[in-house]
Formats: sequence, C-alpha cells, structure tokens
Amino acid sequence: MGKVVTRMFKKIQDAGAAPSDEDFLVLAYDPSPWKSELHMTVTNEVSDARIVKFTGTFISKVFEGSYKDVPKWFNVMQDYASKKGLKFKKQYFHFAYCPKCSKKYGKNYAIAFGEVY
Repeated sequence: MGKVVTRMFKKIQDAGAAPSDEDFLVLAYDPSPWKSELHMTVTNEVSDARIVKFTGTFISKVFEGSYKDVPKWFNVMQDYASKKGLKFKKQYFHFAYCPKCSKKYGKNYAIAFGEVY
C-alpha cells in the first residue's frame, strides 16, 4: 500500500493538486481480500486519474489497534449503523499513521467512514 500511496501522491503533487496537511485524507475501500481502492484528496483535476466525488450520508467512528483488526471494526460499524436503523452501502477506512509511524508513536488510529442509507 505504501508504494501505491507514494505513486499517487507524486502524481498529485506533479499536477499541483496536493491538499494542505490539514486537508490530506486517504480512504481505503476493500471490496475483497484481493482488491482495494484508494482515494486521496485532491484540490484540482489530475490528468490520467479517475476523480471521485463523495456525496451522501456517512457515519464514522475512531478505532485504535492493528491493521488486522479491520474485519472486527467493520462488524462494529455494522452494529453501530444497525442500532441507528441504517444500512451500509460501503465502508472506507483512513489510517492516521503508516506502519512505521505507528510503531514510533505507539498507537495506530483508524477512522471508519460508512456510507449509509
């Protein structure tokens, strides 16, 4: 994932579309164990890139733990939405730190974003 994010960010920087540090966000959507989609914030169009605009209603929760906990967090989000009478279209995860940084800081925060209806 690190190499993909690095490539994406270089392309965004080269296009002059990099967001400020405060607005930087990478969302991961994993529809299966063999397929992932990564979405990164941009400030303008980037040639040869698929631009996706997120619209809809989302709920979110913050988690702390290992990347291997994502399936557990997915289920927590499902329960959370269900208790509110909502159903998921998709769930995205944002990881605050790369694996190396999470070791340095001793924490690994993730934010789950669930698109609901």
